[in-house]
Amino acid sequence: MREKSTEGVSRSSPTWDTLEAFARQGVQQLLQRMLEEEVDGLLARQRYERRAGADAPVGYRNGFGKLRRLSLSNGTITLRRPRVRGLSERFESRLLPAFKRRSEEVGRLLPELYLHGLAQGDFDLALRGLLGDGAPLSAPSIARLKAGWQAEYELWKGRSVEDLEVVYV
Repeated sequence: MREKSTEGVSRSSPTWDTLEAFARQGVQQLLQRMLEEEVDGLLARQRYERRAGADAPVGYRNGFGKLRRLSLSNGTITLRRPRVRGLSERFESRLLPAFKRRSEEVGRLLPELYLHGLAQGDFDLALRGLLGDGAPLSAPSIARLKAGWQAEYELWKGRSVEDLEVVYV
């Protein structure tokens, strides 16, 4: 007797259980497409298209860089940055700058978590729960952020209040 082979097949449409993963996948595909369009605009031609004459913009595609993780407020996605060679200066994407690993919203979340009492050692566990297992935040990066926040606090404590109008003391 033959077994049914349709039981293990996943559905192509999202369900409540897979909704977040489906949304992250959609955002990942959209950002990947936008990166490709950014390179198309820079080179003034699409992928696999030749230059249209000697006065056309120089440069050529050279595959992709290493996979990059990017933490967004709804989780961590993985992108492949297109590489461009033959330009007079280095190609820098406006959408995904070279050393950005998290969105501004996630960057604003980190000091709030710290101010609300989340210990430095607990950041890893909390952020893995919020951003997924691929979150590009390590203990040394949290320590660097904490040192920056401490320096900002020291500047704030040492600022002059002479020009401020004090309402309540």
